[in-house]
Amino acid sequence: MKITIIGFGKMGKEIELEAIQCGHQISMIIDLNNSNNIESIKKENTDVVIEFTNPDSVINNIIYCFKNGIPIITGTTGWFSKLEEISKECALNNGTLFYSPNFSIGMKLYFETAKNTSSIFNNFPEYKITIEETHHTQKIDSPSGTAIALANNILPNLPNFSSWKKSEECNENNLPIISHRINETTGIHSLIFESEADRIEINHIAKSRKGFAKGAILAAEFVAEKKGVYTMSDFYKNINK
Repeated sequence: MKITIIGFGKMGKEIELEAIQCGHQISMIIDLNNSNNIESIKKENTDVVIEFTNPDSVINNIIYCFKNGIPIITGTTGWFSKLEEISKECALNNGTLFYSPNFSIGMKLYFETAKNTSSIFNNFPEYKITIEETHHTQKIDSPSGTAIALANNILPNLPNFSSWKKSEECNENNLPIISHRINETTGIHSLIFESEADRIEINHIAKSRKGFAKGAILAAEFVAEKKGVYTMSDFYKNINK
């Protein structure tokens, strides 16, 4: 595939390396330090766009790809409140979008573990349940998109909670999410069950960005001939057939 990368920070550079290792071609890189701009992306030079930018840029990037018939993969978070609007735009333009707050294969396994474990602990009200996430200081959104997805994943098994909220905004009906921002951290997510007697944690610790990059390339391969809106759940359903 001919891949255009939008956003060439640490994640974009890792995607470039992974794409080349998988036998794909990087046809274009678009970033603040490059002379290329989004209007340079055409069907003639790009089979798929992989985008890791910021909430202020992602919507325009997605719409541009829709209007030009180019599938787009995005790992940008902080825009999901506009998902319904974007889905309608995708259908209107017969476009292709694959979005995920986290492309790690291991994170999917972690989500399944978290879902099953939360169901068990729901029967033991003495345990307080909390989500904690830690990312680098450059990450704009807080909580992380992955922490929000984790909360939404386990909430159906926790009927005493009506929703999740940031810990400082919580009442007893909310599942709290605590966020930390420190330098040079790839990403840590923890599901914590704590009573007066003990504390149990289920952690996902990203050792590098390689797992995220690999997942993004797999997503690009998955949607190559597809139309519509897809997530990692669709990808896993396909490989588990």
